[in-house]
Amino acid sequence: MLRALLLILLAAPLLAWAQVSDPTPLQFRDPAQEARFNALTHELRCVMCQNQSLADSNAQIAHDLRREVLQLMNAGQSDAQIKTYLVSRYGEFVLYRPQVERSTWLLWFGPALLLAVGALIVVRVVRRRSAQAVPPADDGQEW
Repeated sequence: MLRALLLILLAAPLLAWAQVSDPTPLQFRDPAQEARFNALTHELRCVMCQNQSLADSNAQIAHDLRREVLQLMNAGQSDAQIKTYLVSRYGEFVLYRPQVERSTWLLWFGPALLLAVGALIVVRVVRRRSAQAVPPADDGQEW
């Protein structure tokens, strides 16, 4: 029993080390591929860090996804195909600019709708106040 526990304790750091991704820097074929990669990873959201792009995140999954994006680019897939692949795995959340669909109408048009409702309320309040009788400016009293 003691040997098994000792063996588990000795093997635990190896398991943690096995989860670290490849530390080698990404290798691009040319500057154009690197620019395309940077543009694409700035449009994708890290699935762990909610408000960071895939390019900016230091999370382990972001490192892994950047490698996967580069592999997909090297496999000849277009940006749309790569985005479709990531959306199929992680959902629309992975896109910073989700497509206009029925489920995202509120996201796309909600701010404009709120602005229109606010403008309508302001116009009604101004019209109501302008319709009220204005008191006379001078009522004849002297101070």
